[in-house]
Amino acid sequence: MKLDNDIYVYEWTNPLANNCNSFFIGGGVRALVDPGLERFCPNLLKRMARDGINSDDIRYIINTHSHPDHFEASKVFDNNDTVKIGLHKEGSDFLSDAGGSMYGMFGLDVPKVSIDMLLEEGPLRLDDEDFEILHVPGHSPGSIALYWPSRKALFPGDVIFNQNVGRTDFPGGDGALLKESILKLSKLDTEYFLPGHMGIITGKENVQRNFQFVMQYVFPYI
Repeated sequence: MKLDNDIYVYEWTNPLANNCNSFFIGGGVRALVDPGLERFCPNLLKRMARDGINSDDIRYIINTHSHPDHFEASKVFDNNDTVKIGLHKEGSDFLSDAGGSMYGMFGLDVPKVSIDMLLEEGPLRLDDEDFEILHVPGHSPGSIALYWPSRKALFPGDVIFNQNVGRTDFPGGDGALLKESILKLSKLDTEYFLPGHMGIITGKENVQRNFQFVMQYVFPYI
């Protein structure tokens, strides 16, 4: 579904199976944010095709973290010279260590994926567009949020959702760090809130209202 100005949203709404929301940034950027689980990737590509986006249009895979339901389908695009796969360095290290155990928990093998872009906090230029990478640990050591200043669009991964937050009981989770990360993201000027699970939020006031709700009603339980 095209949301606005080259932002395409592919929400995961099946309550019987776990997977993440995926997003595509069009125009000259052509970046897929969080491809999800490998077994659901064909369905994702079909949905994208209905919006006129073909798999060979993709130039970047931006992973917000290395958990299976976000990262596994990156292997679909591995060994493709026209696609660069991005993950934070701590996320890559975590995947090679304790983070890999999560795949076994879900009956999956750790995917063999070549990381072409080791993402770090700071500016990121994709084609002719400027983005910002924010390192936001707490849910996972290598969690990042992608922020698109010109569109005021925030892709926070599993750090914060609509009236909820990412789990901290998985390997590498840390409640105190998660709170710090959420406070960090709350300072951004955001019109489009595009999380890894649950519904999206549009409108600056609605986005800020969600941050305040989480801080007031969810933080005490983290």
